[in-house]
Amino acid sequence: MSYLKNNAAGDGRSYIHGFGNQFESEAIAGALPIGMNSPKTSPLGLYAEQLSGTAFTATRAENRRTWLYRRRPSINEAPQEPYAGNDSWLTAPLRDGVLDPRTLRWRPPHARGEQDFIGSLTTIGGNGSAPDQVGCAIHIYNACRSMEGTAFCNSDGELLVVPQQGSLEVQTELGWLTVRPGEVVLIPRGLCFRILLTDRSARGYVLENYGPAFRLPELGPIGANGLANARDFQCPVAAFDAQESDYRIITKFFGSFWVRQLGHSPFNVVAWHGNLVPFKYDLERLNAFGSVSYDSPDPCISTVLTSPSPQPGTAYIDFVAFPPRWQVAEDTFRPPFFHRNVMTEFMGLIHGIYEGKNDGFLPGGFSLHSCMAPHGPDRDTYVQGTQEASVPKKLQGTMAFMFETKLPVYLNPAVLDWPELDRDYVNCWKGFAPTVV
Repeated sequence: MSYLKNNAAGDGRSYIHGFGNQFESEAIAGALPIGMNSPKTSPLGLYAEQLSGTAFTATRAENRRTWLYRRRPSINEAPQEPYAGNDSWLTAPLRDGVLDPRTLRWRPPHARGEQDFIGSLTTIGGNGSAPDQVGCAIHIYNACRSMEGTAFCNSDGELLVVPQQGSLEVQTELGWLTVRPGEVVLIPRGLCFRILLTDRSARGYVLENYGPAFRLPELGPIGANGLANARDFQCPVAAFDAQESDYRIITKFFGSFWVRQLGHSPFNVVAWHGNLVPFKYDLERLNAFGSVSYDSPDPCISTVLTSPSPQPGTAYIDFVAFPPRWQVAEDTFRPPFFHRNVMTEFMGLIHGIYEGKNDGFLPGGFSLHSCMAPHGPDRDTYVQGTQEASVPKKLQGTMAFMFETKLPVYLNPAVLDWPELDRDYVNCWKGFAPTVV
């Protein structure tokens, strides 16, 4: 699919464009108060409520909060009670997690039961600690039904959802987003949402970020423009459920699940303003950078979003995408080079063929290369890369991504027993003959 064709096709919804901005939206004109956040009586008799994503005293550059003007306040008489929840969704620290130094790869996993998005989430691994607000967890989902009458709130971290198969209709307290494979959606910590399927099933990947909120990476010598441009991020416009209906609200609180029953919809926000918002982004809009002379750049040049750590230049998490692009570097081995990395790399494939593997890495599958695990192109890709002509080449029909983290990933022991684990993965590196020196 060409860039222009991809971006000419809309999903029929209206969005606000931008990243990190101060936005405002109202479903009914005049619902937002003017000149103040919490008047004695809010317009239309709405309830003013602030959702804070950072401490009140965080610096202006870091501060994230949104004011909501709703038909009912979030607090109500319905008690929260412990809930069995989803025992496949694990939260760090993973007490029984396994550190595995091998290069690992899985084929696309099958659905495990008739579950909605929340019920189908299965943890691959994690690091850090949700209570300490450090690190992340990596999950997959394989949903077969919509979240009807159910909303979810994650107190542990923000959720970056990467659909691979099947579009999603995401209803949030701030409005609706339609998200298709090739796009991603970020749902802030603490914001209620539910996910409806547009097809019979949907599958994909989820990164749960316990640490500093995702932001755009600094561009440094690249300059003012490039990579993921702020104007290409889309957040919803205000929309609310006018009809009363029963809902259950499931909350995850540092790994435990709680539930409460409501006689009305939690999606009753008539207007809002602030900078703590959900958004979606089309990965084909990434303005990828590469060499126009010689040598391949490091993959970090394709970072879309980053969650920084106190160590300068080293992220808790980087979200990196590999969209279609031109390769033109002369006398250069263009596929991904052989590599050992202090960072841990989880890679997924949305569609097409990954440029570093000719066979075995399938859309919906994923791999994990832990700290200092040797990895790189398979033999066929290596031979092709050394023999291809040094002429401009369009890499197209592909979309891969990577979650890269500075902390080792503790694996959910169950995934090492899955039938989808490719136990022959290392065979792709057979046949490299020693050089003659």
